[in-house]
Amino acid sequence: MKIAYFLTDPGIGIFGVKGASVHAQEMIRAFRTMGHEVTVYCLKRGTKAGDPGTETVPEDLRNLPVFASPVTGAKDAPERELAVLRAASRLATLAADEDYDLIYERYSLFSDAGVQLAQQLRARTGRKVPVVMEVNSPLLDEQRQHRSLHHAQLAQEITREAFAQADLLSCVSEPVAAWTARQSGHHSAAVADAAEPGTQIVVTPNGVNTERFGTSPDTANRADDDEAPGSFTVGFVGTLKPWHGTEQLVEAFASAAAPGRARWRLEIAGDGPQRKQLESLAVELGIRDQVIFHGAVAPSRVPMLLRRFDVATAPYPQTQDHYFSPLKVYEYMAAGLPTIASAIGEIPELLAGPSGAGQDAGLLVRPGDVEALAGALSTLAQDGQLRTAMGVQARRRAVEQHSWIRRAEDLLNAVHTGSGAVEVKV
Repeated sequence: MKIAYFLTDPGIGIFGVKGASVHAQEMIRAFRTMGHEVTVYCLKRGTKAGDPGTETVPEDLRNLPVFASPVTGAKDAPERELAVLRAASRLATLAADEDYDLIYERYSLFSDAGVQLAQQLRARTGRKVPVVMEVNSPLLDEQRQHRSLHHAQLAQEITREAFAQADLLSCVSEPVAAWTARQSGHHSAAVADAAEPGTQIVVTPNGVNTERFGTSPDTANRADDDEAPGSFTVGFVGTLKPWHGTEQLVEAFASAAAPGRARWRLEIAGDGPQRKQLESLAVELGIRDQVIFHGAVAPSRVPMLLRRFDVATAPYPQTQDHYFSPLKVYEYMAAGLPTIASAIGEIPELLAGPSGAGQDAGLLVRPGDVEALAGALSTLAQDGQLRTAMGVQARRRAVEQHSWIRRAEDLLNAVHTGSGAVEVKV
């Protein structure tokens, strides 16, 4: 099957270092592993458009066909929004020269490139090609709240039309699925009927490449042979923004008590607007010599980095609407790491299983509770056997339930059979 993959978010490069770039690459990799041909149509290849030096291209994706149409002619933010619309249309027209069996688009503001391509292919060949739109966040709300949205009505109209015309809306979590249903203009709880007739909404959580993170769980925690005996390394991977809870992590690390506390280390991989604040906080708390800030890390280096950790963390603070599917937690699990994470969103089920009764792949703490986070760190620091048991369980669960291949198979099955629609509260 030939698949056209559209990535029309101006903030995401197909070969960038953001989690969104990793998500795109892994879905494409899964499709290719299943024997499908994928061609990518995007606005930029790397972190910066037109700069090959900002591209991080995995070896197995070097032969991936990629066509980039950069955003041009924008003097300010309002013009940039319209420039994205024009660029997306150019990509759809470019793709219409080929014949495709499936069109896959990651939802972004001011783009309905996938729907445009489907219409052009139908006009040219008379064949209906199914369109999948992947929805990873409530972008309209995010843009209004955290950034700026100048052509708000236009963005809303394009979103509604794209959702209505797509054959399947693949949402990263149930809260996102509920938001998607509302944007479609329906308020029924039956997601199968949430958009126009013929449109499904399914929940497709994030996943993980279990081969790339295929370190044996019982050895994953200690890659450096020259580390001091009894050392304990706490790790975090992600952008340094308030909603990731890294400030609380630094505070908890500083206040946790356990024998050998002086040999603890906190490693933070990622960059963002909070970095300087976090560095200052570490100095203020007297732990700066125990904290390593790695900065932005290329996706290809993350598996090796995780081998340095004894425990991984996802310390999300309390938020009103937690709609994320935490990519980092899936990667921690596949690397055989016990995870300390906030009991929020889908995380309890990931770490504790469907019943939520146990905590066999990690420890759950109340969101934003520094004291509870510090206590969990102390518990795992003093119990190596528990860490190993949790790591083994985490790895097993990742392999059995959360591979990208499984995600892609479930998605394509829903496309071809018209089944798999879920029910969420809207």
